[in-house]
Amino acid sequence: MDTARKPTFNANNNQCLSAKLIFSAAASVATTAMLIRSVAKDFVPLELRDYIFFKIKNLILSFRSEITLVIEEFDGLNENLLYKAAELYLEPTIPPDTKRIKLALPKRQGKISFSLESNEEIVDNFNGVQVKWRLVSKNFPPKNIPGSDPYNPLLLTTEARFFELSFHKKHKETILNNYMQHILEISKDLEEKKKTLKLFTLKPDRYSGRIGDMWQALNLDHPATFQTLAMDSDLKRKIMLDLDRFMKRKEYYKRVGKAWKRGYLLFGPPGTGKSSLIAAMANYLNFDVYDLELTEIKGDSELRKLLISTGNKSIIVVEDIDCSLEFQDRLAQTRAMMPQGLHRHMQVPQQQMTLSGLLNFIDGLWSSCGDERIIVFTTNHKDRLDPALLRPGRIDVQIHMSYITPCGFKMLASNYLGITEHPQLLEIEELLKTTKVTPAEVGELLMKDEGTEKVLQGLIQFLQTPLSDAAAEPQPGMSQQ
Repeated sequence: MDTARKPTFNANNNQCLSAKLIFSAAASVATTAMLIRSVAKDFVPLELRDYIFFKIKNLILSFRSEITLVIEEFDGLNENLLYKAAELYLEPTIPPDTKRIKLALPKRQGKISFSLESNEEIVDNFNGVQVKWRLVSKNFPPKNIPGSDPYNPLLLTTEARFFELSFHKKHKETILNNYMQHILEISKDLEEKKKTLKLFTLKPDRYSGRIGDMWQALNLDHPATFQTLAMDSDLKRKIMLDLDRFMKRKEYYKRVGKAWKRGYLLFGPPGTGKSSLIAAMANYLNFDVYDLELTEIKGDSELRKLLISTGNKSIIVVEDIDCSLEFQDRLAQTRAMMPQGLHRHMQVPQQQMTLSGLLNFIDGLWSSCGDERIIVFTTNHKDRLDPALLRPGRIDVQIHMSYITPCGFKMLASNYLGITEHPQLLEIEELLKTTKVTPAEVGELLMKDEGTEKVLQGLIQFLQTPLSDAAAEPQPGMSQQ
């Protein structure tokens, strides 16, 4: 019985035939593309070519399911705040298996920062949406700086950095509306935790610089806190409650039409802890401190520039306000008493800061240049201040910094000697009720010797020493306007 023949195929021949067809087709496509490109280059205008290629590129991209957002480091000449927020946000999300991580210790900072190295990629998840982050860095060819030495020219190198944020295009609204806001909120909290408090003072050469270069900064490492402050415990509690209330009332200030700021006046004898209280407020709020020395300011216009250049979340301090205003008044009176034209030959400044300029700085239009501001004035002589400075809206809270009380002494004894109970403490507390002595004086006495017994006995002898008769001192406390 004859069996029907079945056709047989050679697998190797079939594969060779398929490869030849593929290569032939690819060659035809490439030849056609080159021919079209050559014809287009010779006969199609450049503008039309660009338009066609642009449309083709958009057509190809329209079939892609992924979309990419670009966050550049700079927006023109200005820093892109969203880039900084993204950098802070990504730092704690960098996985441990990342191959390259960049470390940095910023100038005048005490904490190391972590960031992605160029071209590294990490994946983040937000409400079930997968987001890919990639840091891209591009270097541009160096350029010669005009005017430099031709034999040793200075080269300007430029680097552009940006984040690429990729995700499925169906989540575009979620990313733009929710994820971006999430990044801003998280980065704000992270920035607060990493923040190193700064003490800003006026630059001596600020007149030739830009507005942002009018202050010089140092780390504020003052250890004072409300827990260690030698002050009546009830007064400390009231101050902290007032600060907490201020921090929570952003929308309230906006609703009533007031600048989000609060003014404090600390008054009392020298050595009663006014500077320590300011440091404790800064540590409590995590606010930077700007030391505004009025005697170094030429006029109202410079005061306005200085105010604009201060940052949000800051405490602006004007110490010894009575002396500063007196100094300005004396200069103005000296100039007014001179014969006409003589002041041109005298070393008296032509411009003076005025009381009205200071008041406008406190509660005028310029006071709204910034949010979350605490303005603190200090004085040893409250009675010398102009009543216009003390009215509500300019000075919201007055805090009398008095001589040390028994409660304050207990805190000093705990801080300096590490004791909360001792037979001689009661005797010292009774003496403090009738003796005027500042916390600074008591603190100095507690540091004189090593032995507790010797230190306390020396303090008792100091308190028993007859002092000059003094008028009754107001009780320490806080009053709101």
